[in-house]
Amino acid sequence: MQSATGKAQGVLVLSHVGFSFLEDLVEVLDARSLASYVLSSLPLPEHQLDRPREMREKADDVRIVPRHELTEKDVEAYLADLRERGEDVVACVSVWEGYRHLMAHANAALGVPDLDPKQVLTLRDKLTVRNRLADAGLTRSRAAELTRESLAAHQGLKRRQFVKPVSGIASYGAFPLSPGTTWDDIERIVREAGGDTVYASAFGDDGLTFLVEDYVEGREFSFEVIADDGAVSVVAVHEKCEVTEAADTVLENACVSPPRGVGQDDLARGLSWVREVLAHFELRWGCFHIEARHDGRHWDLIEINPRVGGALISHSVRELTGQAGMLDLWMDALLAGAGGLSQRAAFRDRLAALAYAQDGSTPARTATFFRVFFAEKGRIEHIGPREDLPLRPTVTHVLLKAGDVVDAAAREVFLGQLLWSFPREESTAHLAELARTSAHALDVRYADATPDL
Repeated sequence: MQSATGKAQGVLVLSHVGFSFLEDLVEVLDARSLASYVLSSLPLPEHQLDRPREMREKADDVRIVPRHELTEKDVEAYLADLRERGEDVVACVSVWEGYRHLMAHANAALGVPDLDPKQVLTLRDKLTVRNRLADAGLTRSRAAELTRESLAAHQGLKRRQFVKPVSGIASYGAFPLSPGTTWDDIERIVREAGGDTVYASAFGDDGLTFLVEDYVEGREFSFEVIADDGAVSVVAVHEKCEVTEAADTVLENACVSPPRGVGQDDLARGLSWVREVLAHFELRWGCFHIEARHDGRHWDLIEINPRVGGALISHSVRELTGQAGMLDLWMDALLAGAGGLSQRAAFRDRLAALAYAQDGSTPARTATFFRVFFAEKGRIEHIGPREDLPLRPTVTHVLLKAGDVVDAAAREVFLGQLLWSFPREESTAHLAELARTSAHALDVRYADATPDL
């Protein structure tokens, strides 16, 4: 039967409200001559006029369900329809964390090695993850459910603690516990989450519940990982060189790679720790963005994300490797897993050449720095990159525009993001310059008078 797309094979892409790195994923598939079959939940009202048209202009086939959340039945029905039309679907991918278990479900149906959907859901339960790792000696922090009744008791412990949703996403509602934290603060975040069309479905069937855990001290990093049948490759390590802990959320402002705040020996210990963490949960397949802190002696977990990291992580990895971003590598891992032994062996050889060695050294000859800009409450009057920057960005993404109105929320609202890359041996000079100038690299002005929002 002749495929309607004219391409021999294709990949199912699960998109949340019409986005979720859709353009980047289609580009990755186009580069491999693979059709893109996009299944999306309904875009937000302000995007329902233009976004479906934009999606159909880019992808080979698009189905949009009439709800803001995809279900398992939606995925099964679309896969069945594609098969009936003669399309050869070879894998499924989604970078939206709320759909990662649906991706795993689809890959199981397609015979593609991936995480089990139950493993994905376990990773989303941060209370269980924290305490299982504590039992195994892989974290020094423990967590407990936070309730109205237990709040005061935790505040009375007189040690640093951190509050976050049991099944959270994008730092929504994550913040340090303070003597001034009240249950009204928690209930306000729950109300805001319930009214947030984009994020509400990501908090689990039981709604937004919270945990409180011992504060993890130290510098913050992320390990960008590909696991292929238990063989773990750390392709990049990013150091979060600027993190802002606000009252209701945590903003990760800037990252550098390779990291500057730990030495090669500490990185080697970090690589071993990452492998132990993945092995503990039997996470043998997939792409992981593992956030961790290092206090000068120990590595400790922030969270395990079974997907590509957000912001410009994938773009940064492409600059570091000189050939492939994390989206490319994740896609190639899925295709290799679905292929024969020779295809998998070739992919492993390629990964070995790109990834960190066990001694903590990296083959990267390039360094990167990227900064994420978050919006403030108000109406944007002007936005754009400055023209007088001493070092031109390699990647510039401006995500909002003049006239957009930003409401206050407990999650970050991305305004834009810029990435710079440069020879690794020039890192010291360029990072000093970027530390001085990058925070003002995006020119943003808000209207003086903010109307009722």
